[in-house]
Amino acid sequence: MFERFRAFLEGLTGSAARIEKGDPRVAVIGLCFQVMEADGKIRASERRKMRALIKDYYKLDDAALKALVAAGETAESEAIDFYHFTAEIKRHLSEGQRVELVGMLWEIVYADGDRSEMEDHVIWRIADLLGVSGRDRVLKRQEAAAKIETKEDEEVQQEN
Repeated sequence: MFERFRAFLEGLTGSAARIEKGDPRVAVIGLCFQVMEADGKIRASERRKMRALIKDYYKLDDAALKALVAAGETAESEAIDFYHFTAEIKRHLSEGQRVELVGMLWEIVYADGDRSEMEDHVIWRIADLLGVSGRDRVLKRQEAAAKIETKEDEEVQQEN
């Protein structure tokens, strides 16, 4: 009874912070955390990049983003493999959306300016489970790397 009343009140206030069971966004964030942890350390730059990408992609306010990230981090800490997340994502996202997700994962990898062999392996594995082709995975990696190079070039030009 209390739970229904709380849900009703949240609906009145327009709270987007409530996360439903089976929300594919939680699985997306769970994968993001698995990619960030692949090299042994989650860096602040990776976390900032993930938050910015998720906030923009899903058009979230700060409260909804905070709740979603917390749910995704909890789900990731309880996960034993990638399959749980990738199966959920395949049920809800189109092929094109899954390719875009792989692109987002590459952007998170490059956020710290470094790409490790373990990060490569994790994204290869995730892309495979999502049904994203090797060609698309490589193209998305190249696009993410090009964004970093462009950003660095712009910073150098601003310094001059």
